[in-house]
Amino acid sequence: MDWLSGIQGWIHQSVRDQFTAFSTAGDWTAMAAILPLGLVFGMVHALTPGHSKTLLVSYLVGSRLSVLRGIGVSSILAATHVLSAVVIALVATELLSRGLAGAGRAPALEWVSRGVLVMAGLWFLIQAVAGSGHHARHEGAAFGVVAGLVPCPLTLFAMIMASARGVPAAGLGFAGSMMLGIAITLGAVATLAVLGRAGIVEALARYGAPADRLSRWLTGAGGFLLAAFGLYELAA
Repeated sequence: MDWLSGIQGWIHQSVRDQFTAFSTAGDWTAMAAILPLGLVFGMVHALTPGHSKTLLVSYLVGSRLSVLRGIGVSSILAATHVLSAVVIALVATELLSRGLAGAGRAPALEWVSRGVLVMAGLWFLIQAVAGSGHHARHEGAAFGVVAGLVPCPLTLFAMIMASARGVPAAGLGFAGSMMLGIAITLGAVATLAVLGRAGIVEALARYGAPADRLSRWLTGAGGFLLAAFGLYELAA
């Protein structure tokens, strides 16, 4: 974790230096050269605490989604996570906590997101108790949007830094490459969650455990974790 914190600090300093240099020289070639770094920054940044990784795993463990659809959910989460920060930075800066030290926080969006996740967790629990394994076609997409509503702090930092230097377009380009990097990391997490769930069910089924009962148990466990994490965040 200390290593990740050090990387995070280096990322912030690199973003600041590159935007400052670009605003001074206006060299788009130099800016294009740093976009691959945005991809790497996004991948590393998504490994740090946050980014709803635990919520994503909890949801996928309780669902019956395939690996491909699980990656789809994680991609929607990553896109919402970054785009919500871009929107706030461009048109809703009054939602931000005061000062750059508070950048990355949008309390109203965080409260709504966590509240909806509590309700989603309770719905999973109801499904498990009732014995229903049905998941609506668009349920995963809705979860991805809700879980991603908490804005990406690094995207906010980059957008604020770019806007302050008069180069918001550079901030948008950097945010786009970061979004792809975050999506890659969350996609890997989603793949492991779905494969892990399928592996558990298959292994226990070999010993005579009914697959339907296992599915209900995993749905209930996922719902409990979603509700618990949501309540914890609301109380924090």
